[in-house]
Amino acid sequence: MAGSDSGGGAGIQADLKTMLALGTHGMSVLTAVTAQNSLGVQGVWQLPVEAVRAQYRSVVDDIGVQAVKTGMLASAELVEAVAELLAGTDAPAVVDPVGVSKHGDPLLAEAALDSVRTRLLPVATVATPNLDEVAQLTGIHVTTETDLRRAAEAILAFGPRWALIKGGHLPGEPVDLLTDGTTELRLRAPRHDNRHTHGTGCTLASAIAAGLAKGLQVPEAVRAAKDYVTGAIASGFPLGAGIGPVDHGWRLQPRG
Repeated sequence: MAGSDSGGGAGIQADLKTMLALGTHGMSVLTAVTAQNSLGVQGVWQLPVEAVRAQYRSVVDDIGVQAVKTGMLASAELVEAVAELLAGTDAPAVVDPVGVSKHGDPLLAEAALDSVRTRLLPVATVATPNLDEVAQLTGIHVTTETDLRRAAEAILAFGPRWALIKGGHLPGEPVDLLTDGTTELRLRAPRHDNRHTHGTGCTLASAIAAGLAKGLQVPEAVRAAKDYVTGAIASGFPLGAGIGPVDHGWRLQPRG
């Protein structure tokens, strides 16, 4: 459940590429259409709530679902409708609370923030905010690794079972914190000197959903997803005049 990225690097396009690369069958519920390229977002058109609900019921009621991933949900009305759908579905839900694009373009109305806090996060199995989204949702500005736990506690207070605080914007070696309030896991990865990272958040959330769909527990699904997205970032490639995408098919390419 996400918006369409016409440039193919993020959104539904990234979700489906990731799910295919990880051996799962992805289905789509489109929430918005964007005019978007490597330079930024030129336009956003939200789909009607009834269209989003109909897409969801169409695939879930006939085909079924083992995990759900949400991305761009631009309005309070849409957030609340999606939260209601997730609450009625017996499958783990990965909520990526998309607030801004890689280029800094706003993708979530200010009025929708409270609905994310009170309706969407409480039905999430895993919430995956980056540091900008943590600040939007909690007012906490993470500047060091020691702030990650406080950020996670604030996100968990809204009700998700697990919080994954993505620390890639911190200086030094990237570290993410996964916790359910009891178990705590810090995931580290080398920082790759590559500016082509469009779609990172969508890709990570979809990779977690793919792992959960295959029956992995949350910590194992997150570890596997982190490994996949780290490789995708390392292989990110230039496309257009701006920020290119991560390489969703990096594991499928011949290595010489």
